[in-house]
Amino acid sequence: MKKIFTCLLAALGLTSACGQKNYEDADVSGFAALAAKPDVVVLDVRTAEEFNEGHLADALNIDVKQGDFMQKATAALTKESTIAVYCRSGRRSADAASRLAAAGYKVVNLKGGITAWKEANMPVATNAYEVDVFKTKSGKTVRFHALMHASIRMEYDGKEIEIDPVLKLRERSIDYSSMPKADYIFVTHEHGDHFDKEAIKQLTGEGTKLVTNKRCGDMLGYGTIMANGDNLKIADDITVDAVPAYNTTEANKQFHPKGRDNGFILTIDGLRIYIAGDTEDIPEMSAIKDIDVAFLPCNQPFTMTPDQLVNAAKMVKPKVVFPYHYGQTDVSGIPQLLKDEGIEVRIRHYE
Repeated sequence: MKKIFTCLLAALGLTSACGQKNYEDADVSGFAALAAKPDVVVLDVRTAEEFNEGHLADALNIDVKQGDFMQKATAALTKESTIAVYCRSGRRSADAASRLAAAGYKVVNLKGGITAWKEANMPVATNAYEVDVFKTKSGKTVRFHALMHASIRMEYDGKEIEIDPVLKLRERSIDYSSMPKADYIFVTHEHGDHFDKEAIKQLTGEGTKLVTNKRCGDMLGYGTIMANGDNLKIADDITVDAVPAYNTTEANKQFHPKGRDNGFILTIDGLRIYIAGDTEDIPEMSAIKDIDVAFLPCNQPFTMTPDQLVNAAKMVKPKVVFPYHYGQTDVSGIPQLLKDEGIEVRIRHYE
């Protein structure tokens, strides 16, 4: 197998210094051909600031200079995929490539880094969407894109999943026309920061399945309707549970009345993902179990305060929690409040 892999690399214009390195090098054309393959993960090992200034399309960003680089990399990457790694000039990525290869990954390093890539007039993505990658029970990957506010894009096994897609919110916007058509669209409720007919239209292609609550289904005139407590199998390896999402604070109950809106629990090849929707820390959360990834909203008066989010996380006990839908709410203190709970908190630009 190693000989076949080496021959493939040679055919793509990739090189290796035999006996000196444990990874391959690629020039720009060879790297581009490799990165286009579906079983290849493109890894940017620069800082988040450098990444946001411009990066290769669909690249995963893990800073090699951070002390937890290997921990994050092994959590996000699978050894069944080839890792195409780059940095600014090729030096940091060479270090990353060597470390990953020593851990058993098949790795290709871009010679000259993104600097050489740009000099060859190759395309660079300029959006600042952050990407997080998780492994399913069988070792497949689910990629989460932090779009904005409550809008989340997921990629899994060639499938596109969109949560509450919205084209524009205040000064921010999402270009869904540049993204693939969705296989599944989930809409939690009818408020304009979650429900956007034009965004749904742009994402809908042949075979797209829309799952939503009754209010949105009535407004659209189509879609699979789920009420709180319903369970649905949408693919051989994907199921969805609709769970309650509502306000409990007396003055705010009109925003999200009990029984109208949904949260969703997606189980994707064993990976359990809780998308809470617009809700406070309701008692029903205590019945939600075995969650790997939770998206919990944080902006009163519409959803939760930081203290309520902490309480919700303690009830659900996810492995990783993403505060989202937080607007101008300061969520920076949440990691400290959950540091003794064994829950990892990741704050992304969902404001």
